[in-house]
Amino acid sequence: MTDQNRNTSGLKNLFKKSHLVFFAGALFLLAVLFFVFPEFFSNTISYPPREIDADQVSTPTKPLTPVLTSLNTSTYDKKLNELANNPPPKGPTTKTIKDKKTGKITTVTVPAKIALPNIWPVKTVYPNAGALLPFNRIVAYYGNLYSKHMGVLGEYSEDVMLQKLNTEVKKWEVADPSTPVVPALHYIAVVAQGSAGKDGKYRARMPSSEIDKVVKMADKIHGIVFLDIQVGLSNVQSEIPVFEKYLKLPNVHLGIDPEFSMKTGNKPGTVIGTFSASDVNFAANYLAKIVKENNLPPKILVVHRFTQGMLTNYKEIKPLPEVQIVMNMDGWGGKAKKIGTYKNFIYPQPVQFTGFKLFYKNDILTPGTSMMTPNDLLKLNPQPSYIQYQ
Repeated sequence: MTDQNRNTSGLKNLFKKSHLVFFAGALFLLAVLFFVFPEFFSNTISYPPREIDADQVSTPTKPLTPVLTSLNTSTYDKKLNELANNPPPKGPTTKTIKDKKTGKITTVTVPAKIALPNIWPVKTVYPNAGALLPFNRIVAYYGNLYSKHMGVLGEYSEDVMLQKLNTEVKKWEVADPSTPVVPALHYIAVVAQGSAGKDGKYRARMPSSEIDKVVKMADKIHGIVFLDIQVGLSNVQSEIPVFEKYLKLPNVHLGIDPEFSMKTGNKPGTVIGTFSASDVNFAANYLAKIVKENNLPPKILVVHRFTQGMLTNYKEIKPLPEVQIVMNMDGWGGKAKKIGTYKNFIYPQPVQFTGFKLFYKNDILTPGTSMMTPNDLLKLNPQPSYIQYQ
């Protein structure tokens, strides 16, 4: 090997060694930077968290424990008095009297008649902290996802239905700006049937898959859910516990419908059914137990009514701190008929709160009639806290 070749070979070896030393040093420096300053190696662009698709969220088996604040009893009493909407007391009046003999006219003061005591607001127990009523008004869409004929909740696609509900919510917000509106979906979870079924109870329980859909819909609008029970030839004692896992959720409440409670053994729909105070008290006590065990805010129990016989022994119904009871005027027809039903069967038998149902179709069957508006309902005595659209 010549001296030139030998020198060239030496330079090559030196060059290789220099590169190895350089790369080893660089790797060591990178390792130091990684552990000492890890932020240098992270993505420096921040993205907002992706919203979770409600359809991908399963129904929780254990609800989150809500934060409960104390109840402001003075505000509660003030709001109840506003809802009562009692007419102002009548003062003394004057009238003129003409003496038949002399023709002299005198003016006399006639004292006001002693008014009967107002029966609204109802004096019951104060609710626990976190109660929705009377601080809010609930505006609900009613129905069943399997049927387009049982109410607006199942008549339209989800997006259209929720948009229509939002329109009604906004109408109430305009009519009564002092009362926040809570949107709700009132879902018939047990449907009375014309056929007996395998167990002869003339009712069908809806599957969890359908109830899950309704709960997710309500979550999208930050609303609440009512599960409605039409017992048929069954009873509330058998039907309500079936839905306990849902009633444990803070935003799920209950409705019971005496119209389809067939204590006489008739088929549902052939005669109007009935509940007694004991049925309502069972439902309230069952909800109260759930509230206590799960540290929940008070539940709402809606009881439908449009006849005298649909509810018996109303004075024995016991509102509880854990449960707020709404007597819902469920009759359909023209304005005068509906107001008459409210005055005859809801007003004179006070329980705690009232509701009023509006029918998009049945209320306007008579030519020339129109649906009642929020302003119409706000004139009622008492004003309803729960509004249901079918």
